[in-house]
Amino acid sequence: MMPGPLALVGSGEFLDVMRPVDAGLLTGRAPIAVILPTAAAEDGPARVDYWLELGSQHFRDLGVTPVPLRVLDRVDAERSDLAEQIAGAGLVYLSGGSPGYLADTLRDTAVWRAVLAAWKGGAALAGCSAGACALSAVADDFRHRGRFSGVGLGVVPDVAVLPHFDRFGQFAPGLTEDFLESSPPDVVVLGIDEDTALLGGPSRWIVAGHQAVWRLERDGSRARFGPGDEIDLAAPPVRAVAG
Repeated sequence: MMPGPLALVGSGEFLDVMRPVDAGLLTGRAPIAVILPTAAAEDGPARVDYWLELGSQHFRDLGVTPVPLRVLDRVDAERSDLAEQIAGAGLVYLSGGSPGYLADTLRDTAVWRAVLAAWKGGAALAGCSAGACALSAVADDFRHRGRFSGVGLGVVPDVAVLPHFDRFGQFAPGLTEDFLESSPPDVVVLGIDEDTALLGGPSRWIVAGHQAVWRLERDGSRARFGPGDEIDLAAPPVRAVAG
């Protein structure tokens, strides 16, 4: 079996705007979607419940059976009964919250091994916001850098993601520049706007959704890719827009 497709989503998990993306990820796959709200664990039980309920209704509306997994810490992530529920899924979805908490909680656990096994067996694997960061090379706390290891789960090892990119300047001035400087020099930094997804992988991708994906360079230049555009990360960067 070949690994399934990947989705790195800037925002909008379980909302109507992402229905076409999620339906496409599940096409030809088992109509079963595993929902992992792990990234939101630090936000408290009410927020976890919100993601599980929203995601479950979203997938039911798509005619898909939701499998909400309350994996909130490393004890949960080592539970074999939870890991076993991932087998047979057509899609595994990592929702938003803290990228670093998500990556450090799942890394080298039974649940994460089950996620990788499902993906390598053909299931789609999606991460939104914190989930997208965690699937990449870099995952930390954007507001309090250094709280976590900073190392992503590396499903996409040559990429680092800035989600909600169209709003980053509003709630985190200067963070884009800091992120570019601190990211490993051999990774491609991508800004993914809200309500937008990058689909495919590992090197060739297509933009879906409503806004854009940006390839950001250390010299301040950037290239914009809109819906339907393809991105080949193995190709030399195109500096289409001044910093």
